[in-house]
Formats: sequence, structure tokens, C-alpha cells
Amino acid sequence: MKLILLGPPGAGKGTQAKRLVELLNIPQLSTGDMLRAAVAAGSDVGRKAKAVMDAGGLVSDEIVVGIIGERIRSDDARSGFILDGFPRTVAQAEALDHLLEQRGLKLDRVIELKVDEAALLARIERRAAETVAAGGTVRADDNPEAFKVRLEAYRAQTAPVSAYYARSGRLSAVDGMAPVATVAAAIDAALA
Repeated sequence: MKLILLGPPGAGKGTQAKRLVELLNIPQLSTGDMLRAAVAAGSDVGRKAKAVMDAGGLVSDEIVVGIIGERIRSDDARSGFILDGFPRTVAQAEALDHLLEQRGLKLDRVIELKVDEAALLARIERRAAETVAAGGTVRADDNPEAFKVRLEAYRAQTAPVSAYYARSGRLSAVDGMAPVATVAAAIDAALA
């Protein structure tokens, strides 16, 4: 199963992706996690990505598409994968379709988590508080100011990706504001 989870920051994509990893026995390919790993490694790409991510911006298509292209070649992704946080633009969606086509692959489904943007800020604040309570470190981009920048970028650049996938019949919309179990059941139904 080759699956994409779409939705604005804080919509619950990561939560649902982790559940689907267990259910489908395929890896979650989070561009955010891959980029943070590059930042932690201190690579050239990581240093460039860090400056953009800390400001709440989006990393260039060239960097992200390259990371995804390499990652889906891994052995654990041969039977499928879940993309979380990618594609972020129609150009990335087109690049992904081209990349998959070159490899004789295609997406099975795109799930969009629809949410109330006003409620997302509270969700981000709660996630930051839970991270601190658990002894973790809050990501630099998980604060209200950076979140607003990320949400504006999502509206301008990523929201059109939904229409791109809807035109091909691959998009299923799910109410991301419902309880986690209800969201999970709706996703499972869309994948059936």
C-alpha cells in the first residue's frame, strides 16, 4: 500500500501514520523526521533545512524530492509506505507521480484530514505541553508564531494538492477533528 496523509500542521497525520505502520506493516516516511535527522547529523542539507524549518518555512522541493526518492528505495519500503508531510505542493505531487511512474509504482490512496484551523492552535499548544511534561524538547516549529506561518504556507501551497489528487480519484477526506478512534475507523474504511 502506497499512501499519502494530507492535512495542515497539527491535524493528526503523525498519529494516524503510526497506527497505520502497525496495521499495514509498512514504514512511515515523514519528511519532517527525515529533515530533522539531517539537521541532527549536521549535514549541508541539514543546516540549510534547519534555518528554514526554525522560521516555520518550507524546505525546497529539490531537497525534499531527493530525500523521498532515496528513501522509497529502501528495503523496508518495497511493499509500500505512508508519506506524512509530503507532497506539500502540486509541483511535489507531480514530481512524486513522475518518480513513482519511473519505478513502475503508483499511489493507492490519499487521505486528507480535514480540520478546524482555529482548533489547531490549541492542539499545537497541548502537544508542546505534553512533550515538556514527558521530559522532551519542544520542536522549534511547534510554537504559536511558527505555527501561524506554517498554516499560512499550508493554505497557500499545500491545500491545492487536495484538488490535484481529487481529480485523479485518489483522494478521500476524513474529519480530523473527530476522536482519534473515529478518525482511524474512517481511514480504515477509505482504505478498504
